[in-house]
Amino acid sequence: MTGHKIRFECRRYDDHGALEIVPHIDEIPLTDLIDEFETGAGMQPVGDAYGGLIPQFFRFGPMEDHFQGRSAGTAGPKTPVLGCNCGEWGCWPLMADITATSACVTWDSFEQPHRRERDYSGFGPFRFDRHQYDGALKDLSAALSSGDM
Repeated sequence: MTGHKIRFECRRYDDHGALEIVPHIDEIPLTDLIDEFETGAGMQPVGDAYGGLIPQFFRFGPMEDHFQGRSAGTAGPKTPVLGCNCGEWGCWPLMADITATSACVTWDSFEQPHRRERDYSGFGPFRFDRHQYDGALKDLSAALSSGDM
């Protein structure tokens, strides 16, 4: 089932013009979804720990490749979908398996690598129609290349 919709919001991270990418699932920022999940699960620390990814601060490679699970330079098989609210993705990342087929893209098997004991099995999976997902990536690419938000 491909019942979720995704879009990638580009917003200014700081006064220097760096763009931060925050995925939205069904129009809800992923940062809010994960905060709600972690709070409900009684995890500590929790709340406002995550931020978007900032390509200017790390060489992920093309973001179209990154959000299809083919990122450059990230350690391990999982892909960072959020970073720390400080702007450094490796400080407090939310990692996921991203699997793309001709029909859909799935985000699942989430983890917080600095807190391996945390159980994210109840978070996701998020399945997106491939055509809608590719359209969201095209919009993201256009926003990044023009500097629009």
